[in-house]
Amino acid sequence: MSVEGKKEVKEKEEELNEKIEENGKERAASDSAEEIQETGEQTEQQIDVDQLIEDQQQRIQELEEELDQTKEKQLRKAAEMENMRKRMQRERELIYQTAREAAIEEFLPVNDDLLRTLQALESSNADSSYMDGIKMVADKFEEVLKKYGVERIDQTGVPFNVDLHDAMLIQKPEDDSVESGTVLQVIENGYIIGEKTLRHAKVIVSE
Repeated sequence: MSVEGKKEVKEKEEELNEKIEENGKERAASDSAEEIQETGEQTEQQIDVDQLIEDQQQRIQELEEELDQTKEKQLRKAAEMENMRKRMQRERELIYQTAREAAIEEFLPVNDDLLRTLQALESSNADSSYMDGIKMVADKFEEVLKKYGVERIDQTGVPFNVDLHDAMLIQKPEDDSVESGTVLQVIENGYIIGEKTLRHAKVIVSE
């Protein structure tokens, strides 16, 4: 082969190598661009996922707060209803107690009249059958009073108590050993129901 032919072949080889090198660079650049694009897409996808998780967590927190507020409102309403129920129960009991006390007070004078009648009949030696009838009615009254927790205030020899007694008279006792302020005689019985005095007993007190 002539020198010119060899030179031409070498030029062809160099040209071919240059093309191969250029193609390699282009392919590498293309691959690099694709990698960069994929990396960018992955980064964007990761950012979207992180944002979605953050949004969901925030929404969960908001829902939990709303749930807590709803629970608190329900508990408050339940407490208000319970307080209202208790208040209504107390009011009903008070109305019942007041009505019962008023009714009992209306019957107290009748009971006193029966007791006075019995005392008068006993002192006058009246017919026993007549006395038994009066006593039976008086006993019925006593049963009703006990049923409703009413107690009579008729004790003598006890200290005077302003919550139970009305002093109608203060006098010197026949027995000097009796202390001052002692109930000597009950003129009219008093009555209590529970801790409430329905009627004070009218009494004579030692000076």
